[in-house]
Amino acid sequence: MGTRRYEQVVRADAAEQTRRRILDAVGEQLRAAPTEPVSLEKVARAAKVSRSTIYVDFGSRAGLFDAFVMDLYERTGLRELSAAVAADDPREHLREALAAAGRMKSRDLDIYRVLHAMDRIDPSSAAEAVRAMEEDRRGGVTHLANRLASAGLLREDVSVDWAVDVLWTLSSFESLDLLVTGRGLTVEEATERLVTTAERTLYRSERAQG
Repeated sequence: MGTRRYEQVVRADAAEQTRRRILDAVGEQLRAAPTEPVSLEKVARAAKVSRSTIYVDFGSRAGLFDAFVMDLYERTGLRELSAAVAADDPREHLREALAAAGRMKSRDLDIYRVLHAMDRIDPSSAAEAVRAMEEDRRGGVTHLANRLASAGLLREDVSVDWAVDVLWTLSSFESLDLLVTGRGLTVEEATERLVTTAERTLYRSERAQG
């Protein structure tokens, strides 16, 4: 490797390490003070960078939160969720997507809980990142409801809109957290209850499907 190429690799590696420290510092602050707005000054201090470096790397406070949420998605299981959505059978799509989403949130339950609380208490502090996360979920459950309807799997008295509402509720962080935190279930137990509730609420009987 030539000297110039080596220097480019070193600079890129250093930039990635800096970015990682900044994102980790956001997570640390959310855990340490979940009810307080995230301070860019504290993030910069914890990451050992200047505040201007945060703006250079992420563009704005909103850009920082967008990057944080996307990083959270990727490291907790976005790939698994995407694979579930790509399932050929819509019934497998439902079961695997709810299971993957449950595992995804459970891998950093505290951070997901804080982000959802921020969305309700102080939406501006989350820089619309959580809203974007929820809009993605809304699109996902709408797509799934339409797949189930097209495959003739929905009960006759369940419309697509009704199915969207059911899936929206059962795939929410709050539903998982109520069972895990409020009822003391494991993530696997909670997910199985949510999946089974969705299937029994939405699906036609096997005889009707046949």
